[in-house]
Amino acid sequence: MTTEEKIFNAARIIFQKKGFSGARMQEIADEAGINKAMLHYCFKNKELLFKAVFINAFGQLAPQINEIFNSQDTVFDKIRKFTHSYISFVILNPFLPQFVIQEMNNNPEFVMSFLNNENRPNPWKLLSQIEKEIQEGIIKPVQPKQLLLDIISMTVFPFAAQMMVKGIIQISDAEFNTMMEERKTSIAEQIINSIKA
Repeated sequence: MTTEEKIFNAARIIFQKKGFSGARMQEIADEAGINKAMLHYCFKNKELLFKAVFINAFGQLAPQINEIFNSQDTVFDKIRKFTHSYISFVILNPFLPQFVIQEMNNNPEFVMSFLNNENRPNPWKLLSQIEKEIQEGIIKPVQPKQLLLDIISMTVFPFAAQMMVKGIIQISDAEFNTMMEERKTSIAEQIINSIKA
């Protein structure tokens, strides 16, 4: 394992435990098994490290999503695979949704830089496939972009607003995690049942 891989793994662990504001560079260095000077040599400050970890993680997610969007599967199977893949990924990287929201407010240029990247998730093939399956009578007449927004919203929102969700429905961390595992399939089936012709 390279020094950078050790740092990314350590940073992911510390950021997940303590969030961006609670994490300390010394803790990350200790977790990585390197000294703080080496950590600062690789990443001058915590913000740069956090962004690098985020870009690294997002770089793993985007190809998975594009593989689903561009596959030969039916729209229904793509919905199932998207919800399962995204939720599985965020369970392993729970800091990502909240970081995106934080950065959209504080540093929108950074967020737009990776959303405009050519390797970003690109749904154009899925959107055209939805239109085709509507014409074939497989899917009810729906607006493809609204359907995609529904899929993304139902999948992303509980993680992005985790504290609010836990507070409103009065559930523990363990109950939340169980619900998210259940949502891998429940979201997909709910959406599919609502659009099936």
